[in-house]
Amino acid sequence: MTRNGTSWQPEAGFSPYVDGRWTDTDGPVNEVLDPATEEILAQGHDGTVREVEAAVTAARTAFDEGPWGRMSGSDRRRVLTGFAEALDKRRAEIADLVIAETGAIPAIAERLHVGVALDHFAWAVEQSDRDWTRPLPPLPGHTLGTGVVMKEPCGVVGAISAYNFPFFLNMAKLGGALATGNTVVLKPSPMTPLEAFVLVDAAHDADLPPGVLNIVSGDVEVSRSLTTDPRVDVLTFTGSERVGAQVSAQAAPNITRVHLELGGKSALIVRSDADLADAVGYGMRQLITQAGQGCALTTRHLVHRDVYREYVAMLTAAVSRVRTGPPRDNGVGMGPLIREHQVARVEHYVELARRAGGVIETGGARTAGLDRGFFYDPTIITGLDNSATTVREEIFGPVAVVLPFDDDAEAVRIANDSPYGLGGHIYSADTATAFAMCRQIRSGYLAINGGAGAMHPAAPFGGFKRSGLGREYGEEGLEAFLETKSISFHAG
Repeated sequence: MTRNGTSWQPEAGFSPYVDGRWTDTDGPVNEVLDPATEEILAQGHDGTVREVEAAVTAARTAFDEGPWGRMSGSDRRRVLTGFAEALDKRRAEIADLVIAETGAIPAIAERLHVGVALDHFAWAVEQSDRDWTRPLPPLPGHTLGTGVVMKEPCGVVGAISAYNFPFFLNMAKLGGALATGNTVVLKPSPMTPLEAFVLVDAAHDADLPPGVLNIVSGDVEVSRSLTTDPRVDVLTFTGSERVGAQVSAQAAPNITRVHLELGGKSALIVRSDADLADAVGYGMRQLITQAGQGCALTTRHLVHRDVYREYVAMLTAAVSRVRTGPPRDNGVGMGPLIREHQVARVEHYVELARRAGGVIETGGARTAGLDRGFFYDPTIITGLDNSATTVREEIFGPVAVVLPFDDDAEAVRIANDSPYGLGGHIYSADTATAFAMCRQIRSGYLAINGGAGAMHPAAPFGGFKRSGLGREYGEEGLEAFLETKSISFHAG
């Protein structure tokens, strides 16, 4: 499916993609910016309530009456394998789009935004023909009763993704929903819609039936239309805690199932026996990845007092060497934030830290010498305690605070003293103790000494407390899009 006779390209523009075709709309013009240059990457039209309603209708019809809801698992796997292969052929094109639209440096765009996203999607596709049926044990009595428990697709999924890792998040939601037989209305962030529309050509190459994947970009009104539509069976949302609460409230009157992947203020714990070079390297990477715009990034560094000063000195030196600038420039380690309002948000929290007595070890200002783009230097802050606003609230920018602790119990207490519970990491030579500490930390994802080295596609991801509801990835992520049905019968 094309807009210009060949394959879709951003400069061709975009509009809602509904029921297997691009649609005309009188929705607002959306000028998508490159955050490194502030230049217009593409211009298209966001959708309106009318296009959302049409998209839900198409998804509902495709599930209730089309082949997708009746397709065998093996046939669905064949189609989704074709979809995955079509996207894999476009890796370089998608990575270029990620760099331009989000400001990611090439290494992060290629490995994380695209590579990990496609690996996780491939794992989900492999589960498409999984038989979820299990027998019930016989029930003795006057008659011999037994039965089966089955899992079936929920129906129509409304998926709302965020701007920080758009292709990654789009694929996460599509993987779980499509692999389990649902149809989808995808609503990307209006700041990063191109990484949703890049899916269209692959969908057509794979002969994905019309209505199975629908894409409508837009802002608040478009989202509300999707979250309040009673024909939507499941809503999956990634974004801020504030908006996630609104999504949950909007879905409540229809008793729509909601899965929320929200904010975090995760802790990196560095014990006195840790390899400091490894811990500092990890801490630095967590600070600069996607300019700190990641919900699971560890932004609270809790360091044992015996090695605190050494750690701060090493981390400050490492971060001071990071070059911030346009992501394609040689030697750049961190690109821009997404927009001016996000830079202003970072400035606000750094100023709050200063007023609270915090010490800016490095950074703490917009990047000098760049008159275009949304850049802020990676920032390390000390001199605060865990009650400070800058320590407790999610900033979504390249700011980390370093706090001392005296023993393991205090480290766990500080880690848990947060409204969030998404991620966490421990560096220690004593992995048994680190594992025991992980068991005490109320977070959904934790790792020790670098973890497995990469995100595991079978590992569920999600948070405790105000970090969200439900899980993405793994078996739990698939079950998010399945309904459970039991059927009992006489066995004799």
